[in-house]
Amino acid sequence: MNKENPLGSQPVASLLRKFAVPSIIAMLVSALYNIVDQFFIGRNVGELGNAATNIAFPLSTSCVAIALLFGIGGASAFNIAMGREEKNSAAFYIGNAITMMTGCGALLCIVAELFLTPMLLFFGSPENVLEYARVYTRITALGFPVLILGVGGGHLIRADGSPRMTMLCNMIGALVNTVLDFLFVSCFGFGMAGAAWATVIGQVVAAAMVVHYFCHFKTITLKREHFRPQKQYVSRVASLGVAPCSNQLAMMVVQIVMNKSLKYYGGISTYGEAIPIACSGIIAKVNMIYMSFVIGISQGLQPIVSFNYGASKYQRVKQGYKMATAIGAALSVAAFSVFQFLPRQIISLFGEGSEQYYSFAISYFRVFLFFTFVNFLQPITSNFFTAIGKPVKGMFLALTRQTLFLLPLILILPLFMGIDGVLYAGPVADATAGIVSVVMVMLEFRHKEFEDA
Repeated sequence: MNKENPLGSQPVASLLRKFAVPSIIAMLVSALYNIVDQFFIGRNVGELGNAATNIAFPLSTSCVAIALLFGIGGASAFNIAMGREEKNSAAFYIGNAITMMTGCGALLCIVAELFLTPMLLFFGSPENVLEYARVYTRITALGFPVLILGVGGGHLIRADGSPRMTMLCNMIGALVNTVLDFLFVSCFGFGMAGAAWATVIGQVVAAAMVVHYFCHFKTITLKREHFRPQKQYVSRVASLGVAPCSNQLAMMVVQIVMNKSLKYYGGISTYGEAIPIACSGIIAKVNMIYMSFVIGISQGLQPIVSFNYGASKYQRVKQGYKMATAIGAALSVAAFSVFQFLPRQIISLFGEGSEQYYSFAISYFRVFLFFTFVNFLQPITSNFFTAIGKPVKGMFLALTRQTLFLLPLILILPLFMGIDGVLYAGPVADATAGIVSVVMVMLEFRHKEFEDA
């Protein structure tokens, strides 16, 4: 049966194209949820509204972290089990992952609603931004369970060999969000609340499609007992998903520290508190478009690598990684060029601002994102280690850029350079994380199984 499975027999290039292209589109569409809100809020509410979405963003990041913990973890465990012909265990991995995503989403929603204002203040909200952030987040928090199920469930659907379905779920959800944003914000003038409701409704539609697919899985039949949490399955799923989850949690911590630093050092600079927070939020979401390509490639690589590693086809594993990084490098150079030469044109898409607003945004693009051309290495390599069942290495790599490098630099450099120190923390962290990724994967390929491949 292994020989007949396309993951172990079809050309790696065609498999990567088959899985990565829908994954990229799905990631791009997911990024649109935030980009579209930012676009309509910037043009109809203004700078304070843009700053509010950035203040609220750590909660969305925590949702993605949970989705990746059980989504990518469940997908990796499922594909490895299928490669080893352990079909019964594979069904439990999927069922347990779905249960954990739903439960954690409901819990996070309750916590956010109960402690909303203290959380937003902790996230670095200036006083003149707080009410905007409170209106927006109180509504979007209601959608946390469906957001997690939609994002995480997409990975499980992709692992079942249906990447186009994942893409379709995301595309329809984003389309609903975009249309409703236009109606609620631009036409009806509902402001922050309108953008929030548009987001939640789009997420509900996407999650409903995911649930429908779960009822018609192709390679396994899900039964009620598969959804009952069992320690051995939950722990295995979580161990394989901890790397991408850790990366998202690290991003959340960095974002909170970043907001606080921008608020403090912006307040003692000519920019003020709100401009740096608004600009960094917009640029982070623009950067998500580029990262959607990179992460989509790494996600498309996951089932190929997991299955072939489980089937001891190490040459195909190695070939897949090299192909993914080559594509990632080309895309990263293109993104670097856009960020360096067209920053003002990009920021202008999200509404008008003062000359100080444009000045800070241009500097942020050119300095903070200077090493964009190497930023493909860390996410692809981290997911590669997770996909081959080595989550500790994957987790370490996932933490390098955000936690080990960027976070300390954001705290230290501004002490000597003011708000410019926040900007220069980015390229230093990016370059260092890229170097560590190269070293770790080179050492991995020296292991006997890869040397003999």
